[in-house]
Amino acid sequence: MNDIGKNKLMAGAAVALMLTGGAIAYSSARAAGPAPVNIPSAGPVGAPQSFADIFQKVSPAVVSIDITGRATPSEVAMMGGQDGDEEGGQGSGPAPQLPFPFNFQGGQGQHFQFKRYGQGQGQPDGRDLPKIQASGSGFFVSPDGYIVTNNHVVEHADTITVRTSDKRVLKAHLIGRDPTTDLAVVKVDGGSFPYVSFEEQAKPRVGDWVVAVGNPFGLGGTATAGIVSALGRENVDDTRLVDYMQIDAPINRGNSGGPTFDVYGRVVGVNTAIFTPSGGSVGIGFDIPADVASSITHQIIAGGKVAHGYIGATIQGISPDVSESLGLKNTDGAIVAALTDGGPAEKSGVHIGDVVLAVNGKSVASGNDLTRQVAFSHPGDVLRLSVLRDGKRIDVDLHAGTRPSEAEIARLTRGGPAGDEDDNGGGPAPSQAPHVLGMGLAQLDQAERQRFNLKPGASGVVVESVGENSDAADKGLRPGDVIVKAGAHATSQPADVAAAVAEAKRDGRKSVLLLVSRDGQTVFVPVALDKLG
Repeated sequence: MNDIGKNKLMAGAAVALMLTGGAIAYSSARAAGPAPVNIPSAGPVGAPQSFADIFQKVSPAVVSIDITGRATPSEVAMMGGQDGDEEGGQGSGPAPQLPFPFNFQGGQGQHFQFKRYGQGQGQPDGRDLPKIQASGSGFFVSPDGYIVTNNHVVEHADTITVRTSDKRVLKAHLIGRDPTTDLAVVKVDGGSFPYVSFEEQAKPRVGDWVVAVGNPFGLGGTATAGIVSALGRENVDDTRLVDYMQIDAPINRGNSGGPTFDVYGRVVGVNTAIFTPSGGSVGIGFDIPADVASSITHQIIAGGKVAHGYIGATIQGISPDVSESLGLKNTDGAIVAALTDGGPAEKSGVHIGDVVLAVNGKSVASGNDLTRQVAFSHPGDVLRLSVLRDGKRIDVDLHAGTRPSEAEIARLTRGGPAGDEDDNGGGPAPSQAPHVLGMGLAQLDQAERQRFNLKPGASGVVVESVGENSDAADKGLRPGDVIVKAGAHATSQPADVAAAVAEAKRDGRKSVLLLVSRDGQTVFVPVALDKLG
């Protein structure tokens, strides 16, 4: 669908929490200048006889963006993620829930791709691309030349050229970009540009008509129409910051950064990604909603960047199995699976295993909801997390820190060498290990660390073998995984896991919740008591 392809693979539900500052006012030119061209006029709510009037009104504010720059083949290549079935009634969504490839229910999900791609010209043989050219879309949001587009349209740009609907070719410069939400702002010199405004209050409904305008395949000035197919689409990117709007108005390469309008000509979204099995549009596109785009745009125009916050926690959504193993009444909330050393959450007394139920009094519906709630706070704000710990609800106050770069977050949340997947190494044979929940378990001593290439600081109980027909195998557990916690208790020997199983049985639960570490990451996995392999 658009420009320089910045490939974002679908990530697991465990993600580092982040937050973004609130909105600031647009430039003074907006307040003092002429009105936007898309001020809605009275009209019918139903489908129009034609979209021509809408297009005629708003198209002067939509531009084509051409860039030249430098990128590697991997940054231009059109690549995507892989689906994995997710246990817990959340459907065969577009991303696996976990940060490493646990395959819930043993399902092999269909393969597909989410793409943000462009008109880049490069070499298919994998050699470095000293130069690339790409095209995308954008739209004026003020009469003095501020233009909104996608980050991946301009992130590699050395030069940026804007082509307007009246065939003017203007040089533009970058004001700022935000990789986290895939938004950017560029500016051209001049004034009295036709511009459009975001509609933040009258949000679209599923079934409402929308019109996407942009620069598909470098053709410029193209309108496509469809309806809002769904709202609140999660897992479209790895940040969990945006609740995407899904539309079926066709969007293709070069449409990235272009606006989507409602029947009144109001901007309700920014075209950003498509779902595709083959690389082309199949009528499933994703927009950044207007309220998010407006907030980020305000901040970039005001200061050239977006201030994101960070609390240093890896979180995980609560599936029905996790809920049952914890004795919860529903799947609301999010569970803390890991903490960054020295991060705000750890400093403030948040514990691994805490279930976050609310932020500043607002209930948390899911892991992604927690991420978004934190996301729209200001760095430095005090966040009061209401958490469930050992059956008791307590409040923990913390100060949000400054969010590191994506690369730094990956280093902080992953870290450490990959474990050895070979289960035929040294140490005791799997058959000699005590079996619990269909797994052969062993105390984590030096021999086991060497056998599975585990970090010196690792602690817990190591998995030596997994029964082929066990629920643990279905959930993706494998030799070399380390069980850090079973139920509510830390583990240091197989008997600790067995005790947690006995406790779960006494409490009438169907599964026991294990905190499992692999490759420097931790995640909670519920393992059923009635399928031991």
